[in-house]
Amino acid sequence: MSSLTDKPTRIRWQVFISIFILCSINYVDRAVISVLMPSIQADLQFSPEMVGIILSAFFWGYVLMQIPSGWLCDKFSPGKIIVGTGCLWGAFQIVTGFVTSSTAFITIRSLLGMSEAPIYPAGGKLQSVWLTNTERGKGAALLDSGSAVGNAIGAPLCALFVAWLDGWRGALMAAGVLTIIVVLACRNLVSETPESNPHVNEAEREYLRKAFAEEDSASLNNNDSKASGHVFAKYLKSRSFWGLCLGFAAYDSFWYGLMTWGALYLAATQHLDIKGLGWAIFVIYMIGVGGEFLGGTLTDHWRKQSSKNSNSVMHKLFPILGICIAVPMYLLCTVHSVYFAVFLMSVSMFFEKWCGSLYWSLPAIVTDRQHSGAVSGAMNLWGNVGGAVIPIVVGFIVGVTGSYYWALILFVVLAVLLGLFPLIIDFNKKIGVN
Repeated sequence: MSSLTDKPTRIRWQVFISIFILCSINYVDRAVISVLMPSIQADLQFSPEMVGIILSAFFWGYVLMQIPSGWLCDKFSPGKIIVGTGCLWGAFQIVTGFVTSSTAFITIRSLLGMSEAPIYPAGGKLQSVWLTNTERGKGAALLDSGSAVGNAIGAPLCALFVAWLDGWRGALMAAGVLTIIVVLACRNLVSETPESNPHVNEAEREYLRKAFAEEDSASLNNNDSKASGHVFAKYLKSRSFWGLCLGFAAYDSFWYGLMTWGALYLAATQHLDIKGLGWAIFVIYMIGVGGEFLGGTLTDHWRKQSSKNSNSVMHKLFPILGICIAVPMYLLCTVHSVYFAVFLMSVSMFFEKWCGSLYWSLPAIVTDRQHSGAVSGAMNLWGNVGGAVIPIVVGFIVGVTGSYYWALILFVVLAVLLGLFPLIIDFNKKIGVN
């Protein structure tokens, strides 16, 4: 039996490494449909309009379930919700390999979106359960960097599945089976709490209890009274809440815009073939992963040094990062070298994913622990509405103007906004607390 004199275990970081793996496989699941769509379209003779509807159907279910997913994560075990819905991702991916009609495709893609909806609200909730206030930047980096890793490895993995299994149907089924295997492998770690996980010793439990008590005490001292009454009405009246949601909407719009149009931009302006695009996208996203981990670690260090006043760190850092994202995107307007273009996009992605580590730490930082799941869901809802709209807007701009200039200017504007909206967030005060 462990005692308080033992060195604290570090099971919380094993939990978040598991979350990183799950988020990576989540984005592999999202990536495979785009990679396979040319083959699917040719085989089932879908029109371009129908392809657009099928690709957007995922977001219908995903956006619809964000707030309900966050609420469920507040009421029940977020880790168990991840495991249960993760098995559903895989099942729906397997079923997709059998469909033969557009109606079935739309239905399954919507259900896939609904089943994937809880992963990020649950990850935001788990930060408030497993990590201290000054560890959440690294935790958020592990949570959000899975999106970049999944995109980086999704395309080559999908290509291997197609080669091994002779077609898109086998590739989708293999992706689904892989998902279920990974989810079940992570089950024991993510489905427990610090109090119930048998591998957590008493020293680590006490470390977390003490940190949470200090965090809650500081919140009450700053705000005089505990959250009460119609707390969600208070959220809707809170500038911090809207700074969080609108800032993340700008962040996710930038992310999804670059994810959907980045390869097309490089192909159209730098004339890269499929092999060249594969390497370019891999480099860009993996540099983004480096930005996320380095940024999350540095931010935790700076916030720990200034623990009494998080505003002094965050209100400086967000605008600086916004500028560091915007400037490379603006310089892309006149670049002629493919290597310089990839370099600029990599720099922008480095700082953009640093912002991702910040945004995904915020629900646990600025909300009460019992509501962090719902707020994560609300934030992600706004982000994915922006993410669903911006690829269409970019396509319209490129189609009308015949160039990427104004599309790049749009990315510059989004980068500035994702850095400015957090200025209205009070990082020293919990949302919903008087």
